[in-house]
Amino acid sequence: MAIFERLSDLLKANVNDMLDKAEDPEKMVKQIIIDMEAQVNSATQALGAAMGSEKQALKQLESAKAASEDWGKKAKTALLAGNEALAKKALEQKTSVDGDLVQFQAAYDSMSLQVGQLKDQVRQLKAKLEEARMKQNMLIARSKMADAQKSVSTSLNSTDSKSAFTKLDKMEQKVNAKEAEAQAFTEMAGENTSLEDEFEALEKTAAVDDELAKLKAELGIE
Repeated sequence: MAIFERLSDLLKANVNDMLDKAEDPEKMVKQIIIDMEAQVNSATQALGAAMGSEKQALKQLESAKAASEDWGKKAKTALLAGNEALAKKALEQKTSVDGDLVQFQAAYDSMSLQVGQLKDQVRQLKAKLEEARMKQNMLIARSKMADAQKSVSTSLNSTDSKSAFTKLDKMEQKVNAKEAEAQAFTEMAGENTSLEDEFEALEKTAAVDDELAKLKAELGIE
């Protein structure tokens, strides 16, 4: 059945490999889940139909077994009653039913095996679906993170970005030059102030010495 061939393909599919090849992983993982949900529903319906056929085959098998047993009992009853001809007729019917019984048994065994396999496949598909659902948010988040990293890296490596950083470096150099110039003027201003202070101190000392000499002369002190 086509439905179970597609089911087999999905069971063999590796979700991560499919996402690696996808242009848009976010859309891809959502579509995978939608497809798998549809397959689960279709497979479940097909499994239900197969189980219905299996039950019908079982009823036919059980009915044939009951009929075979019943004709066997009738043959015994006729034989015990001394009616061998009637016993043969009953056994003829039993033989005919037993022939059908073999076919019914084979059909039921085959259906039972197929139903068991289909149940396993549906269980596997449901497990895959739950796995995909659990991975959905994580995969989408990883995809968005990768896009963000790519965008940042592209911006850093772009010509405009490099040009902006180059301009910033030049501005920094200019600011450094201005700071150095201001520092030099400050140091020069400090040196001039110190020199003036020394001359002022020298003049004050000379004036004090003059006053001291005058005072000694008045007092007659040599």
